[in-house]
Amino acid sequence: MAGNTGTDVAIAGAGIIGLSLGIELLERGLSVTVMDRGRAMGAASSAAGGMLAVHDPQNPPELMPLAVRSGELYPAFLERIERLSAVPVPVRTRWAMQHVARPRPDARLAGAAEIAAFAPGLQAGETIYEWLEEGSVDPKDLQSALPKAFTAAGGLLLEQTAVERVEPGEAVRVLTSAGHVSAGEFVDCCGSWAGQATLGLERLPVFPVKGQMANLRCASERLRCVVRAPGIYMIPRGDGRVTVGSTIEHSGFDESVEERVILRIAAAAQSLVPEMEIPAEMERWAGLRPGTPDQLPVLGAGEGKHCWHAAGHYRDGILLAPVTARVMAQAITGERPDVALDAYSPSRFAAVRG
Repeated sequence: MAGNTGTDVAIAGAGIIGLSLGIELLERGLSVTVMDRGRAMGAASSAAGGMLAVHDPQNPPELMPLAVRSGELYPAFLERIERLSAVPVPVRTRWAMQHVARPRPDARLAGAAEIAAFAPGLQAGETIYEWLEEGSVDPKDLQSALPKAFTAAGGLLLEQTAVERVEPGEAVRVLTSAGHVSAGEFVDCCGSWAGQATLGLERLPVFPVKGQMANLRCASERLRCVVRAPGIYMIPRGDGRVTVGSTIEHSGFDESVEERVILRIAAAAQSLVPEMEIPAEMERWAGLRPGTPDQLPVLGAGEGKHCWHAAGHYRDGILLAPVTARVMAQAITGERPDVALDAYSPSRFAAVRG
């Protein structure tokens, strides 16, 4: 980009949240420019596990309305991406087994026959697992498809273009490393970097939570569902790869990968599935989840005129992308959102900032 660009909506952050919102706005007839300081889908969006954990018992109860609605939207969301990009994004698994210490009264527990059918390699022992009907996608598939879908829908994608400052107003002026963009609306979708004071917007308590992960290998018929146990989850991709993770580390913006940590995760996976293999060239990585103090996303209007936030999705960015795109597009265009945004409003942090 050279010089100046005009657009209806400018979005900072070309991860799954920013690109999904961009497509939703484009299909409503608006022009959209998405900018990213690096490559599209190059940060947390591609480093995630990809579990569509609608009913994850570890999530705050206030997240449930968003999670349920997003689960309902997911089939159409994937169909839209595939249609626009011509790149398949399959649902890799359909079920998850969640370790539980005390089963809920209405829980459907996994019996020996079902474990033998879906995870014959699993050393379940006396462990109690609850069945959850939830899928998973491979973020690598989304990384290949989503940027293509956005540009095919008519969006302008500016990679290697850092947003340096935002000046709110009737026409929002977005200063970047390659010029400036004039926009009717601006949306901060910068993940762990959202709400930085350097943008010129109000500072939000969004912070990075590091997670280290790796890909091991196992015969696909030995593990056909996601397994979550204390300190470990295993996500089979259906092609022999099994993504295992993950740590929860408050270490700033450090994205380094530590051998000892990865080997500890791999050992935990092997203790559950002894057939799990550590490849000679093991793929390993770290990602930065965008956390918030209450573990709820930040969705809604900011303090600056025509400025919005859509960030802080913590461990559920992949799951919540469809609903975030929908409710934010509805809010920006003056419609009533499918899910009330009061619990996720940026203004809930105003007292803390004061």
